[in-house]
Amino acid sequence: MNIAQSIREALESLASNKVRAALTILGIIIGVAAVISMLAIGTGAQNTIIGSISGIGTNLLFVFPGNILEDVRNVKPLTMGDVAAMSDVFQAPHVQAVAPVVNGRVTASFSGETASADLFGVTPEYQIVRNYGLIEGDFITEEHINGRSSVALIGPEAADRLFGQRSMITGETIRIEGHPFRIIGVLESKGGGSFGSQDNVILVPITTAKVRLLNRERDEVDIVYVQAIDPSSVPLASEEVAHILRTRHRTELGADDFTIFTQQDFLSVASTITNVLTIFLGGIAAISLLVGGIGIMNIMLVSVTERTREIGLRKAVGARKSDILIQFLTESSLLSLIGGIIGIIVGWLISSLIGRIAASTGTPLTPNISLGAILLATIFSTAVGLFFGIYPANRAANLEPVEALRYE
Repeated sequence: MNIAQSIREALESLASNKVRAALTILGIIIGVAAVISMLAIGTGAQNTIIGSISGIGTNLLFVFPGNILEDVRNVKPLTMGDVAAMSDVFQAPHVQAVAPVVNGRVTASFSGETASADLFGVTPEYQIVRNYGLIEGDFITEEHINGRSSVALIGPEAADRLFGQRSMITGETIRIEGHPFRIIGVLESKGGGSFGSQDNVILVPITTAKVRLLNRERDEVDIVYVQAIDPSSVPLASEEVAHILRTRHRTELGADDFTIFTQQDFLSVASTITNVLTIFLGGIAAISLLVGGIGIMNIMLVSVTERTREIGLRKAVGARKSDILIQFLTESSLLSLIGGIIGIIVGWLISSLIGRIAASTGTPLTPNISLGAILLATIFSTAVGLFFGIYPANRAANLEPVEALRYE
């Protein structure tokens, strides 16, 4: 029996039991669609998180006060003196820019509209290290820093909430915690992610933020962004910054009172988390496919029982054991293959629907269906059909012709 004949007979057999075959195929469709959509969601989440971290800036170090990994007492805060030392080209030749930041949560208002936003007190270098572009206006300058000016840049999400638009608002005056601030520019969108929304922000001069809004000590900062001159210089820049802080803070060996993270540290952690998430989602979906495979075995066992006399007759007229085996394996493979193809289409539709729902709700998630996920689901579904079809096919092939013909 050739392959074409086996496929033709398998299709005829499935067509004679349309409802039962359709229900069996449905199990495979659900399994394959679940695998593809879950992997697409996991990959989309990973891309969103990694894109959010990469969007913070390039070649960055994040310097925090306190040792997050060790219990170190007598922690000294990061100061503007530390920032000046990090900016010294002789002490840190691999550092390109240093941006100190103080931050907090504030309420802003304009013409009866209010919005809560993340406030950042920054310097002109902040635009460089964070790769911020402007929709309109200008960034904070040294004159604003020195004069403690009441000026602000506003993120697009905050602009939408307060003004209902993102342009033509430069020069307007908003109130931040009751203090008037003149808008000098609107930031380009950076989206949201693991660090919260990067668009619902307000930037003001660091000196103004300390004195008027956040009540911080004049010399202290909350975090320092350090940009290395290029990607290969990030480890060297990290060592230089660490040496400067150890010297200035006079810390004991192994008792750093600061923590330095690189973007690669965040990316590695995020990739690990999202990979586990993707595997977890894919595993749950694979269970659905397994259930579909059990459905195939069930229908094939029923088919063997119903066609016992037919099998006996085939063997009596010369059909070999291999012919019967191939016939039933072809039927189970066709069930899984048809279900797999339809499942791929359904999985793509589900992923697209989830992407549209996420976009309509402002969630930064775009499911990504990769060729690998499609191949994995297709191969796995075919393998399920073959695996769960082997036992019924082998049972049919081992029937004795005489016993089969006697079967009622």
